[in-house]
Amino acid sequence: MDNNFNSFDNMETSIRKSSVIQERINLVSTHMYKQFLEYQRSTMNAAETFVKIADNMQATVEYLKQSFAARGVATDNIYFDSDESKTVLILHILWNTISFTTRWNNQPQALYRGVEMPMISNRIIALKGNFNEIIKNVKEDDQLHAVLEQEVASLFIPAERGQNCIIKINHLGNKEFYINHMDAPREFLLKVIETICGGGIYHEELRQ
Repeated sequence: MDNNFNSFDNMETSIRKSSVIQERINLVSTHMYKQFLEYQRSTMNAAETFVKIADNMQATVEYLKQSFAARGVATDNIYFDSDESKTVLILHILWNTISFTTRWNNQPQALYRGVEMPMISNRIIALKGNFNEIIKNVKEDDQLHAVLEQEVASLFIPAERGQNCIIKINHLGNKEFYINHMDAPREFLLKVIETICGGGIYHEELRQ
């Protein structure tokens, strides 16, 4: 008789444990599914934005060539190209090289918002220099770190079209600029060009 009661108690305990597991796993899966949907939408938005950056880059190259040619400057080193994966754009403007990449958007990632909810978003990184040269001979696990060392600005693209994209510029203390999805490709490209080409390069000197 005792064995029957023990079996019943064990079965009841097992059912309760299964119920707790199911309830808590459902909460986790619901949370992850929401992140997954936001990640999918932000990835689609970022892909569209990157194509528009390339379109704006083509127009920018044409305007730059016209402007410098009118001043008698050779324009051979004003052009842009992309890699086979279409995740990297490299813009050459005379002695300046600027790269844009959508790599490392391979999982849901959120932009920290302080007291607000984190914003699941894709990220387009703009960096000074040639992307391919920067990651050459760098282990795959260390490539993102190498790129971020040369980062000039990033464009964070959310899932919802009605929510603004965010541009963060390094030399301004990561100050945030809010921009709608339609204007983001043009404004991000121009801000990065202005930041890099609007400055200058100092001679290297040994400091005493």
